[in-house]
Amino acid sequence: MKRSAWRRLGFDRNSLTSIKTWHSCIYTRLARVSESPSLDAQALLAHVLGKPRSWVLAHPEDALSSNQVSVLEEAITRLEAGEPLPYVLGHWEFYGLDFVVTPATLIPRPETELLVDQALAWLRHSPGRRRALDVGTGTGCIPIALAIHVHDLSFIASDISLPALKIAQLNLRRHVLEERIHLVQSDLAPAADGAFDLICANLPYIPSDKLRGLRVAKYEPGLALDGGKDGLDLIRRVLDSAMHLLAHQGWLLLEIEASKGAAAKALARQAFPDADIRIIVDLSGNERLVRVQIV
Repeated sequence: MKRSAWRRLGFDRNSLTSIKTWHSCIYTRLARVSESPSLDAQALLAHVLGKPRSWVLAHPEDALSSNQVSVLEEAITRLEAGEPLPYVLGHWEFYGLDFVVTPATLIPRPETELLVDQALAWLRHSPGRRRALDVGTGTGCIPIALAIHVHDLSFIASDISLPALKIAQLNLRRHVLEERIHLVQSDLAPAADGAFDLICANLPYIPSDKLRGLRVAKYEPGLALDGGKDGLDLIRRVLDSAMHLLAHQGWLLLEIEASKGAAAKALARQAFPDADIRIIVDLSGNERLVRVQIV
């Protein structure tokens, strides 16, 4: 950033040394493009300094090196251009765990933690049900989060995108789960020997016309976002596959777009006419999951 631009924002570039001053500067620059500029500033400083956010907050007077300043300036410029913070950082938190993320993968969202919560509660009350499938795994965040909390759980995790599977593999190594989660390149559910007790899927569910008007479409992979004309194309297909893959009394959990609860439930009823089918709402009251249990 040119010195004149720093001065227009009320900062002297040559005096930008302390964490506190840099936080103020980043906040000012990101306030126009971010809904959480203070948190973004903390995350960016923690990343550049190689420290946790708590350390950054506790050491406001510590100074940045010239190399750290250069890295920070480049990152701020990318954020000002609209690039999502997780891609700039190269990692992101989900369910209290850290995951490698790149533009090859969808950024894990807090709302998907509801799927993990539901699956985890069922698994803990079903000690004999330990064979699971995650369809459209992306970063691998869903099976990794579940496998860390259920130590005898095994997963097959599929994705059509080879670049996404390479990122999932990095995350398996990071969390030491390569022996319990098997990655498969597949267009939705892979061919499998036997039935699964649990099937999870956070598939593309944004209607195509709606997606074109969203900022997310500029940076995150369209393959992981576009759910077709009505946002239900992939959900229809995975329901058809699940009819042959879900074990008796097993659970199927599908994340859905908030306005598609009734339509998704009707599709699930066509595929599983005798099942217990419910719509699960998130903390904001939005319809977030379709839950199917074969009874």
